[in-house]
Amino acid sequence: MDAKARNCLLQHREALEKDIKTSYIMDHMISDGVLAVSEEEAVASQPTKHQRAAILIKMILKKDNDAYISFYNALLHEGYKDLAALLHSGIPVISSSNGKDADGGITSYVRTVLCEGGVPQRPVVFVTRKKLVNAIQQKLSKLNGKPGWVTIYGMAGCGKSVLAAEAVRDHSFLEGCFPGGVHWVSIGKQDKSGLLMKLQNLCTRLDRDGTFSQRLPLNIEEAKDRLRILMLHKHPRSLLILDDIWDPWVLKNAFDNQCQILLTTRDKSVTDSVMGAKYEVPVESGLGKEKGLEILALFVNMKKADLPEQAHSIVKECKGSPLVVSLIGALLRDFPNRWDYYLRQLQNKQFKRIRKCSSYDYEALDEAMSISVEMLREDIKDYYTDLSIFQKDVKVPTKVLCILWDMETEEVEDILQEFVNKSLLFCDRNGKSFRYYLHDLQVDFLTEKNRSQLQALHKKIVMQFQRCYEPHTLSPAQEDCMYWYNFLAFHMASANMHKELCALMFSLDWIKAKTELLGPAHLIHEFVEYRHILDEKDCAVCENFQEFLSLNGHLLGRQPFPNIVQLGLCEPETSEVYQQAKLRAKQEVDNGMLYLEWINKKTIKNLSRLVVRPHTDAVYHACFSEDGQRIASCGADKTLQVFKAETGEKLLEIKAHEDEVLCCAFSSDDRFIATCSVDKKVKIWNSMTGQLVHIYDEHAEQVNCCHFTHNSNHLLLATGSSDFFLKLWDLNQKECRNTMFGHINSVNHCKFSPDDELLASCSADGTLKLWDVRSANERKSINVKHFFLNSEDSQEDMEVIVKCCSWSADGARIMVAAKNKIFLFDIHTSCVLSEIHTAHHSTIQYCDFSPQNHLALVALSQYCVELWNIDSCLKVADCRGHLSWVHGVMFSPDGSSFLTSSDDQTIRVWETKKVCENSAIVLKQEVDVVFQENEAMILAVVNIRHLQLINGKTGQIDDLTEAQVSCCCLSPDLQYVAFGDEDGAIKILELLNHRVFQSRIEHKKAVRHIQFTADGKTLISSSDDSAIQVWDWQSGKYVFLQAHQETVKDFRLLTNSRLLSWSFDGTVKVWNIITGRIEKDFVCHQGTVLSCDVSSDTTKFSSTSADKTAKIWSFEHLSPLHELKGHNACVRCSAFSVDSTLLATGDDNGEIRIWHVSNGELLHLCAPLSVEEAAATHGGWVTDLCFSPDSKMLVSAGGYLK
Repeated sequence: MDAKARNCLLQHREALEKDIKTSYIMDHMISDGVLAVSEEEAVASQPTKHQRAAILIKMILKKDNDAYISFYNALLHEGYKDLAALLHSGIPVISSSNGKDADGGITSYVRTVLCEGGVPQRPVVFVTRKKLVNAIQQKLSKLNGKPGWVTIYGMAGCGKSVLAAEAVRDHSFLEGCFPGGVHWVSIGKQDKSGLLMKLQNLCTRLDRDGTFSQRLPLNIEEAKDRLRILMLHKHPRSLLILDDIWDPWVLKNAFDNQCQILLTTRDKSVTDSVMGAKYEVPVESGLGKEKGLEILALFVNMKKADLPEQAHSIVKECKGSPLVVSLIGALLRDFPNRWDYYLRQLQNKQFKRIRKCSSYDYEALDEAMSISVEMLREDIKDYYTDLSIFQKDVKVPTKVLCILWDMETEEVEDILQEFVNKSLLFCDRNGKSFRYYLHDLQVDFLTEKNRSQLQALHKKIVMQFQRCYEPHTLSPAQEDCMYWYNFLAFHMASANMHKELCALMFSLDWIKAKTELLGPAHLIHEFVEYRHILDEKDCAVCENFQEFLSLNGHLLGRQPFPNIVQLGLCEPETSEVYQQAKLRAKQEVDNGMLYLEWINKKTIKNLSRLVVRPHTDAVYHACFSEDGQRIASCGADKTLQVFKAETGEKLLEIKAHEDEVLCCAFSSDDRFIATCSVDKKVKIWNSMTGQLVHIYDEHAEQVNCCHFTHNSNHLLLATGSSDFFLKLWDLNQKECRNTMFGHINSVNHCKFSPDDELLASCSADGTLKLWDVRSANERKSINVKHFFLNSEDSQEDMEVIVKCCSWSADGARIMVAAKNKIFLFDIHTSCVLSEIHTAHHSTIQYCDFSPQNHLALVALSQYCVELWNIDSCLKVADCRGHLSWVHGVMFSPDGSSFLTSSDDQTIRVWETKKVCENSAIVLKQEVDVVFQENEAMILAVVNIRHLQLINGKTGQIDDLTEAQVSCCCLSPDLQYVAFGDEDGAIKILELLNHRVFQSRIEHKKAVRHIQFTADGKTLISSSDDSAIQVWDWQSGKYVFLQAHQETVKDFRLLTNSRLLSWSFDGTVKVWNIITGRIEKDFVCHQGTVLSCDVSSDTTKFSSTSADKTAKIWSFEHLSPLHELKGHNACVRCSAFSVDSTLLATGDDNGEIRIWHVSNGELLHLCAPLSVEEAAATHGGWVTDLCFSPDSKMLVSAGGYLK
């Protein structure tokens, strides 16, 4: 330290020791890097104030010039101006070329300039905001030595003052732009006398030697003139910084005097009244998550990575507000165990309890915000109060406020601009429309301040809306339409307008209008949110509407939007939805609309609780979060979707991989979601934000499965791949922890045991293996293939793919699925405890054990899900509803519900208890229908393996006979029933006396199709054995049609004792059923012929195939008349119009095409949107088509009738 500085400090030592409080002064010196924390602790340990001051000065005397300057500046900043004046003469004369200090770039020259100019030091805790600092410096550089204004503006507590000080804390910038120095004046809210005192103090500081005048200016005008002369002659090329300007008159009357000025303000319009060049720098209200955490970490002296979860919540809750983060950080430094307390105060809007640190001007957070509101003009304060009703993160269109205030757009924009100028509101100028929003802290402040008025304010906006609009007439073209659809119900509920809310929510018109724009999830959420209000009106009606939305959400959420009246007509007749739909339908039928009335819907039960369609392609996997509140799903569209389990409301949509995503899994603490894909990668995502956390890329082939351990203290992830390997991943490591070798084919599935000691894996090599998780060694291998072998079968020749496995809750048993069987093994003895056979022609895709009882879920390839009691081996229930293969099933963590995911793009959520208690009989696909006059008689095979005859109109059911029925049909006169079974037998049952006739000659394999001739005397059947049998059952004569090389897909009777048949062998044949001879043999397709239809004039027929084509043929020629190309999937069905001029074809993508028969031209494409963009016309395959008699209407069947 210079001798002059040292002597000055010694000379005034006694006065300094007597007066100063050391704590805040040391904060500044630590911030400047001239005092160590250990030295601070040594000073703080002294018992008295005088002793603490003495020790501090003793320390400073042993340090360098920087310590002296830092001490001097700290005295100024903390209000010890008289003591600082005693030390002023001893400030060392430091060359501007001095090196930088250890604090990262502030030279002694800069320190001296800023110290003399009264510029505040950096806060004790400080993080850089380089982008904003650079912006301020660029604007100041534009002044280029000429008079002008640079305005830093933003809401309270966003860090404007710190940024202003930081902008001039730069050596080269000061030397180049403001060599005359920097002079800081804190203005704040001032009256004229207060402003005069500020000006007098500034003039005194600028004229310390009294060169210009020995007396103080007597009024503001004189002070303004003196300031101009001082800045011009004594401090040329210097910068005047005015901190915290509130009123334009302050600038106009006191500082509009040809100076270079940098100012901070909440009101960016304060410079409107002054002359000169003007530049603005807006300061965003938040620091961002990482900067906010950095500040908290510095305050509490922790690494950012070690901060508790509450730190993240605090930053999120206040949107990174520098003021709030600093206030809470300072409090936590003194009370490090109060994380929960301060977070709670912030969440509960208890701003008065979040009190100031020493460097901020207001006692508490609420005072800092209310001061801005108090400065508003009296005539617009009430308008700001009205903003209390708007929610966080919502941008409100100008038109909404026009309706609220009953004003013209220009008037409203003028008022709102006042709020924007004063940083009380933010404006998003997106194209032509303006949208306004509040910071979260402002919303909280207004809500708390105006709590007693909120109900009246909400009522005001609802009544103003009702004055201008009918709810369902809102048009998407209206600027404010989306706001009302999203928040009208919220305002009604908040206004306690229960009657109006019920009228809105129980309106089919409102549901149609809202779901067309927003989908159903938000509406379902509102039914859940306001259930307590809606139930007051009628809980049954509320349940009607909520169930309608939940079960039709997969239709209402996509384009083309379905006819909601037709959907409503499918509801039970007691439902309010049905009543409204019926009323609407009657009105619209008069205008030419067509609606179908479902006659026998009383016998139908829908067991699903929620149906969602989050994907645009097959859903391969879905899973519950550990708390059961969320569902994650993935599929062929390469995305990961996360949505609420109760309402289906979408939370995240992530383009997760470059190829199909095959599996996803929540971690046990619900923080992460793992995904794996055909692209060979495994990815870990933050389940709340969707941020990518890890990418693992060590598998050599597609990764089929992933599963987390149950213990969240040390998370491990297991993955299985088509490269035959299992891998274990520690989320704290970048590379694989263990690779497990042993399978000799693809690993399809893996799952940790409940205690995480074992990992089970299933493979296409026919085995189930158990691995020790700690050592990664194979513990046990069970050859599941062995249980499928007959005595004559060779193990090498048989392929058995073990699809999946699931552990019992106690970890003692494991369930394994392969082909059409479920095995339950004891893991200690490897013995089979039980075995379940599902349907003969179905493959099990997935299985899951209930966490609470002995139930097991089984997903099947034949579109259905079965619930089994694993102990008794009895089926508990069938769950129908999916339209294609079911890929996955999973119980919720508490077992109260389960989900199913399917190729039909949907996920269904079911209530376990409701499914188990359901006694409804499930009909199989093998049905026959005969229409007679007004009657419709249905012959059906039911799941308990017997035949039923059902009157479609009355619902009357007659049980006929028990049998293993594979197909059935009714005679045209309804006197007889015929059926075939899985073993090839054919029987005829006379309905009047229950006499049975059995064919003497059976098919060699299962009978697939059966039909009476028009006179009922002959029965024709086809089988998996490729043969067609013609049985004159009254005379006992047989004719066999044998020429197809593969299974006969179906057949159709023609005139003159002829029959058309088509087969998996790609051919279509015309037979004479009397002689058994082939009359025509058409080689139609390379793939399976899936359907044929015959024109009404019987001159032509159509064929459709798995090769994605359809063809039109003449019975006279063996080559096709037209080949119809364009379908992108199997063409499953076709139909001629009654006049034989048109042909309709339908495929497995749900697409329908209509062709001109004469020339093969495409006339219509009945799929407005491609599968990639949205849902096609049908949810799944188009299975049948039929033209109306006048050929003007086409009915199609698939997932739905259209």
